Amino acid sequence: MTECFAQIFEKFSKNHTINIGSIITGMVISIEKDIVLVDAGLKSESSIPIEQFKNSQGNIEIKIGDKIEVALDAIENGFGETILSREKAKRHESWLILEKSYTNISNITGIITGKVKGGFTVDLNGIRAFLPGSLVDIRPIRDTFHLEGKELDFKVIKLDQKRNNVVVSRKAVIESENSAERNQLLDNLHEGIKIKGLVKNLTDYGAFVDLGGVDGLLHITDMAWKRVKHPSEIVNIGEEIFVKVLKFDREKTRVSLGLKQLGEDPWISISERYPEDKKVMGRVTNLTDYGCFVEIEEGVEGLVHISEMDWTNKNIHPSKVVNINDRVEVMVLDIDEERRRISLGLKQCTINPWLEFAKNHNKGDKVKGKIKSITDFGIFIGLSGGIDGLVHLSDLSWVNNGEEEVRNYKKGDEIIAIVLQVDSERERISLGIKQLSNDPLNNYIIAQKKGNNVIANIINVDTKIISIKFSDGILGNIKLSDQINCKIEDFIKYFKIGNNVEGKIIAIDRKNRLVNLSIKIKKVKNNISKKNKDKLSFDNVMTEAFKAAKCE
Repeated sequence: MTECFAQIFEKFSKNHTINIGSIITGMVISIEKDIVLVDAGLKSESSIPIEQFKNSQGNIEIKIGDKIEVALDAIENGFGETILSREKAKRHESWLILEKSYTNISNITGIITGKVKGGFTVDLNGIRAFLPGSLVDIRPIRDTFHLEGKELDFKVIKLDQKRNNVVVSRKAVIESENSAERNQLLDNLHEGIKIKGLVKNLTDYGAFVDLGGVDGLLHITDMAWKRVKHPSEIVNIGEEIFVKVLKFDREKTRVSLGLKQLGEDPWISISERYPEDKKVMGRVTNLTDYGCFVEIEEGVEGLVHISEMDWTNKNIHPSKVVNINDRVEVMVLDIDEERRRISLGLKQCTINPWLEFAKNHNKGDKVKGKIKSITDFGIFIGLSGGIDGLVHLSDLSWVNNGEEEVRNYKKGDEIIAIVLQVDSERERISLGIKQLSNDPLNNYIIAQKKGNNVIANIINVDTKIISIKFSDGILGNIKLSDQINCKIEDFIKYFKIGNNVEGKIIAIDRKNRLVNLSIKIKKVKNNISKKNKDKLSFDNVMTEAFKAAKCE
């Protein structure tokens, strides 16, 4: 007699104890859009969400007929259905693998999935583990971007399934792998050899390169012959490169590496390739407050000092003239091979306005321009080509004091001047305004000879000199020390500012532009006495006239 399914299952259940959570074997009998139907030989088939059968890439890992392990969640859920879980079975399997790896101290494969406080999270076949930051590598590294998303080997150093706590180390794997390789490398390592390595970490001062169990430092100054701001300009983390061993300290296991040393030094015979005054094209690589750096060939940079950027503006900021990566023409001014320095000029590749002015203007030519500034020593006039010419205070007027004459001018005035001197090498142009008219002293010298009697106006009197001024503005002196047998006090009382005085020319000082006179005190006294008598006679006449008028 045929037994029903319920009777058969009842007999099976009596002989086999199945606990909730147990791992049992089932067969895939159907794969639908959202579910997978699994038969585990229980009361009914179980519908398991298809998501539990997908791998990390989202692909389904099973096919119809496959035998798989599943976890029993419920034999019957109240609706006559058996509840199974593939996900819990996979997790159970992962824990078994972890325990085996932990017990045997063997490697396990995982993927770094993210960053947390103090370290990183690692996916170990569905189990979330913690990787301390100090155990990522032999040396501390700041950036793990090149490691994330890749399958890496780890060692389980702590395992607690009840607390769901798993700690792994990548450092232990590297140390284990590198031990034999490291010893072999140290035996063969010596200065001068070319070796292949992997860039592990970047710092502001260089890059650490794994040579195969031994890390070497590739300093930023040994990366390229040119100026390097940051190592990331030359190498990247995870990149394989060839380097040269520059120094090797076997006791401290320190290795200094070089990348630029694999190529030829571009500074060799630099003076032959770039003689002074040669014009070359280059690229602006850096701007500073004191100039800009221009690369004239790979690994060779020169400085264009701020004073060599523009002919007329000595304090202009480099950013107002050039930009980074601009292609510019420069002239080689000087090369110091020993210090590896090249001085370049930018303005030397343009027209020199000072030479142009000297070529087009001669001494005595008239020029016109606006006053750009007035200083304590003169007036600066703007000229063609953006350059300035200076009118010194002494060249403003033939007769007036420069400090007083300059007050007659103001910034922005357009004036005409005479070219006195052009020094294109020192970039100086001397101009004059008084030279637009004849020197009145020359005219005076022609008209008046030594010994002539002349009249001048007194402008100042002191105990040593009486200062005088002639009608045409020329100045002169009467030295009181020239008076013989005469007390100074008695002498100067006869001279008042504003009065005229007559004297004889005894000398003309061209250098100081002064006419020196000599006077006779007796003649001065007689003139004053005569004036006093005339005044007294006039007063008497007026008195008599007044009396007569009164009597009438």
